[in-house]
Amino acid sequence: MSQPRDVIVLGAGIVGLCSALSLQRDGHRVTVIDRLPPGEGTSYGNAGLIQIDAVLPIAMPGILRKVPRMLTDPEGPLVIRWRYLVRLAPWLIRFVAAARPGQVESISIALAALLEHAHASYRPLLAACGGEDLFVPTGELFVYRQRAAYEAAKPDHERRRRLGIAMEEVGPAEMRQLEPALSPDIEFGVFSPGCLRVANPLTLSQRLAETVVRGGGSILQETVTDIEPGADGPNAVVTDKGRHDVDRLVVAMGAFSKRWAARLGARVPLDTERGYHLMLPRPGVELRTPLLEGGHRFGITPMSHGVRLAGTAELASLDAPPNYRRSRMLGRMAQKIVPDLRLDDAEEWMGFRPSMPDSLPVIGPVPGSDRVFLAFGHGHLGLTLGAITGQLVADLIAGRDSGIDRTPYRADRF
Repeated sequence: MSQPRDVIVLGAGIVGLCSALSLQRDGHRVTVIDRLPPGEGTSYGNAGLIQIDAVLPIAMPGILRKVPRMLTDPEGPLVIRWRYLVRLAPWLIRFVAAARPGQVESISIALAALLEHAHASYRPLLAACGGEDLFVPTGELFVYRQRAAYEAAKPDHERRRRLGIAMEEVGPAEMRQLEPALSPDIEFGVFSPGCLRVANPLTLSQRLAETVVRGGGSILQETVTDIEPGADGPNAVVTDKGRHDVDRLVVAMGAFSKRWAARLGARVPLDTERGYHLMLPRPGVELRTPLLEGGHRFGITPMSHGVRLAGTAELASLDAPPNYRRSRMLGRMAQKIVPDLRLDDAEEWMGFRPSMPDSLPVIGPVPGSDRVFLAFGHGHLGLTLGAITGQLVADLIAGRDSGIDRTPYRADRF
């Protein structure tokens, strides 16, 4: 192991917290800085799934011809706000380029290389924070209301199988054994047995944070205002409450990372994919199995405090006002899957997914630096890839071989 370092982690979401605890387990002294309490940013509102089957990028072959619909269909699975189109154009060009068949194959292989370790990398962190009870081995059921959507998804499921993911075709009777609350109109399904659900994502973040503090680390609720440059890297992180000297620095600020990565010398095409959820505290049904509506790509996940409807995406700026029609839309669509679902006292929420055009995260050093490390851009997979990202960050700072080729995730790949 390398000598103990003083490491500042910017970001108290799931990726930052997993990185902090992994570094602390290596003997480093850790300080986490975030403007919000641990887990109360984008990590608060995720779908609560460890999706080891998520090996396919968002941009798939044929995406270009779907762009006009993204601009005109307010209820589509992925929409683009007109006012943001000019600013988003460079990202969109890279997004479309990533949809070429050869690119999709290489991206899928790179995602699979991380997802292969998603479960195992969480185990030591869960043992440390007492979080084993939060991970429930339920699998995930893809459901389709129309045969056309089911048939259209077959090539994607076959790609998953080629990459070693178990995907089981299930008929109506088998689906209702997995989830009795399912609508009788649903006839087409595919079961992914390897997925886990997380009973409460916020509780997971809080337990990780508490463990960091118990281990001697600090978690500071402060807003970063500047990063002071030095001759061989940053000298200090400046916040609204003080100045913190830098030995080693990890940037894990999700969708807010781009500005600070650029300040540190890494210009990355990170943008904002806004995700919505509807939290149902009194759902009226007890679901056994997380459901993924395969056509609109949103999830229905049972949690310890209700049922969460989460998914779909909207490309817009960090400062654009929320469009909570997207949340309410999830409620209407979910009742077509689970007819007895009640929407009483539903909580609407929006968060900022940090999205790279090729659907691969940025994990690695700032080019030319051995003191600054980047860990962001996970899109829909922040929770799923939090622990393996934290392990890779710890390996980088320790100078260890992780056994994973980190080339696809480098900051300068574009």
